[in-house]
Amino acid sequence: MRVKAVRGTRDITPDEMPKWRYVEEVARDIFRRYGYREMRTPTFEHTELFIKGTGETTDIVEKEMYTFTDKGGRSITLRPEGTPAIVRACLESGLLGSLPVLKLAYIGQMFRYDRPQAGRYREFWQIGVEAFGSDNPAIDAEVTQLAYQLMREIGLKGLSLDINSIGCNRCRPRYVEHLREFGRRHIDRLCGKCVDRLDRNPLRILDCKEERCRIVTKEAPVILDYLCDECRSHFDRFKRYLEELDVPYSVNPRIVRGLDYYTRTVFEITAEGLGAQNAVVGGGRYDYLVEQMGGKPTPALGFAAGLDRIIASLDAQGFRFPTAEGIDCFVAVIDEAFGDALGLTDKLRSEGLSVEMEFRGRSLRAQMKTADKLKARFVAIVGGEEMKEGKVALRNMETGEQTDVPFDQVARVLKG
Repeated sequence: MRVKAVRGTRDITPDEMPKWRYVEEVARDIFRRYGYREMRTPTFEHTELFIKGTGETTDIVEKEMYTFTDKGGRSITLRPEGTPAIVRACLESGLLGSLPVLKLAYIGQMFRYDRPQAGRYREFWQIGVEAFGSDNPAIDAEVTQLAYQLMREIGLKGLSLDINSIGCNRCRPRYVEHLREFGRRHIDRLCGKCVDRLDRNPLRILDCKEERCRIVTKEAPVILDYLCDECRSHFDRFKRYLEELDVPYSVNPRIVRGLDYYTRTVFEITAEGLGAQNAVVGGGRYDYLVEQMGGKPTPALGFAAGLDRIIASLDAQGFRFPTAEGIDCFVAVIDEAFGDALGLTDKLRSEGLSVEMEFRGRSLRAQMKTADKLKARFVAIVGGEEMKEGKVALRNMETGEQTDVPFDQVARVLKG
């Protein structure tokens, strides 16, 4: 019996890889333009990192982490999100404080035991950025604009940016208590998950996807009415900067994000194509996380974007990805001239050309079909009478023109 891929994972075939490379290349280009340097962290970390960083009351920590005990008896967790690992790495390597504002980016795999659905897998890829060192709402605007511009340059249509402020440790507690009281008054109308959230993380009832909960929370107190003067000023300036950058947005008091570390600014970008699961970017500010993880007080913010969802959205929207380039030359072999073919292939590759050759001794007709499938610009036919004269037959696959070219001149002709 064949072994299949684990549920919630899948293979990315060579035909699909150009889509992934395209999105990653656009992301890396925009990271460069905005001054974000890429880094990588381990795929697994000590479990306590995510309990402490992501938050004990989050769905991720409570239900979705892939956690195991290693041979040394340590509790290890496959990375479910990027931010705690980036913060840990910055503290461990002394990166924080190396620049007035430290800007970092990452692209990597994450793992969550979630229900697989369109654009959502248990092993998935994220693009993200993190910026450390400034509490100025101008950088909130830059990070949000970067996320929005990235989605535009990738080619997504029907983008919507929703923003909110969830306050700080001074003003949020009063709102949370009022929200909890509201929830208890309507407890019989809430789903089981939200009943459980009332005691531990009442904010999460606001972004519940259950229709009955959404109807109830339409009447809930609005967090923007509870902001302290400092948080209100921060949010007002953030909105003004977005307007100056011509970034369209809507204020949505339901946006709270599912992670405990967020403070003040939170945002989400959705795109057409995936129905209800249409969020492609989520982010916000986390001014207390660095200190919480053992560092000095450091304001910070960032976002994460799901590559799987982005690509699924692009496919659903009928986006035409840039076609993968073919190879420069396919070396066809006749009369068992494999030694000469290997020599020519090696020489052309050493000249920087992309080259494939025949290894099975098939008919020339079959080899030409393979060359066409590989989108080869030229076919160099090695063997026969031409090879005795030190030449190869070089066929232009676009025009069909074929000429005999000296062995040592093939590279020059291919380079044109």
